[in-house]
Amino acid sequence: MFSLAHKIALVTGAGSGIGRAIAETFARAGAHVLVVDRDAGAGETTIEAIRAAGGSATFAVLDVSSEADALTLASAHPEVEILVNNAGIGHVGNLLGTTAADLDRLHAVNVRGPFNLCRAFVPAMLARGRGSVINIASIGGVVAVRDRLAYTTTKHAVVGLTRALALDHSHTGVRFNAICPGRVETPFVKARIAEYPDPEKAYRDMSSTQLPGRMARPDEVAAAALYLASDEAAMVTGSCLMIDGGWSAGK
Repeated sequence: MFSLAHKIALVTGAGSGIGRAIAETFARAGAHVLVVDRDAGAGETTIEAIRAAGGSATFAVLDVSSEADALTLASAHPEVEILVNNAGIGHVGNLLGTTAADLDRLHAVNVRGPFNLCRAFVPAMLARGRGSVINIASIGGVVAVRDRLAYTTTKHAVVGLTRALALDHSHTGVRFNAICPGRVETPFVKARIAEYPDPEKAYRDMSSTQLPGRMARPDEVAAAALYLASDEAAMVTGSCLMIDGGWSAGK
């Protein structure tokens, strides 16, 4: 089950964290993975790990906020049939701590990024009559997260984008779904926690928002992405799969 043999998958933000875990999981499932990241060094690290494990992967540098770059990449790789829009950035601040420039910066990556990649790669999927698009949203795409105004706004937009795509392109054989992780123990999150005056307390506080009392692991999010990318999920489109340890259950 959940084989991706003979499929070609593209994962953005695949240089670390959730994106890297998804790329490695897809490769183990038999896919050839196009690892995409704006950081060439991080992307090459993912490529090396995949190849060391016997998988197949290539790397491309991409700024997801650039429509022209996305179209150029798609013209070079029209065979992609699994697209994971994982690249994203965050911001801490409420209304008074968020500028228009902050909102624009997050929107360019978190919303325009998935839009650009879909505009570039989905037409070929529609022409073939098959494909799976997975947008990595967030718990912040379903419920509001305190002091994350811009982030919550953009992740709600990702959920809306996913549902609109699924509705507009039903009956085409191309599926559109979102994954909404809660807090995940990624290198980025660890680095932010280290900046707190009391990192151990910050770690406990962040973990406590999820019912098991811990953060998710990147591979647990990757497992959900593998299911949504697989043929076994043929009847799943327009969904938002929560990987939040029950965080949203009490909201």
